[in-house]
Amino acid sequence: LAAPAITCHCFTDRSFEPARPAAADPYFLATTQNSFFAVVFNTDKKTIVMKKQQGTSPDDLWIAYWTASRSGTSPDTLLQAKQKNGAWKDVLSPLRIPVKSLGSRFYSALNAKQSGAHLSKTVVDEIIIHNRLLSDGELTAMRQAGASNQELILATVIGSKTGRPAKQMYLETRSGAKTWGQLLKMSQINTADMQREITGILEA
Repeated sequence: LAAPAITCHCFTDRSFEPARPAAADPYFLATTQNSFFAVVFNTDKKTIVMKKQQGTSPDDLWIAYWTASRSGTSPDTLLQAKQKNGAWKDVLSPLRIPVKSLGSRFYSALNAKQSGAHLSKTVVDEIIIHNRLLSDGELTAMRQAGASNQELILATVIGSKTGRPAKQMYLETRSGAKTWGQLLKMSQINTADMQREITGILEA
């Protein structure tokens, strides 16, 4: 029997420790992404974490909630349709959502039948640009440098709070010069209250 694709979110390290500066980085990346998702789509963070634990891919969650928010459709309905159809283009084409609503990045990737991973990146990019968190050039530079959704979001949150370039912080973590925990501590961002931090950034 095939095992379900369950993503574990049971992090044992959830706070920064100077003796092990990188230990909690996976948690910081995951919780910031989940908090960002919850704030952007006005949904409960626990619901998102539970869906991931039950096997829904993070990529499909980004795509479903993005297209639902732009079309008035239920994200759960879209996720169920994706499970049956297998391809997001087949799920979304009948809805005839205008390009302006979906965003040109997402629409182009959808029509090019790009993978779910690529589509989810375009969703995050659309949200970053829509909220003016990064310029087009800054965002492109981050992606070209190899930043994942989690890394892009956390670097953008820290950068928005401190005024430091997001790409610079991403490169510091990739080179090992800094950990995400160290950057968060230096920025005085309270990870236990990350949703409030993100709400403040988006409303600024």
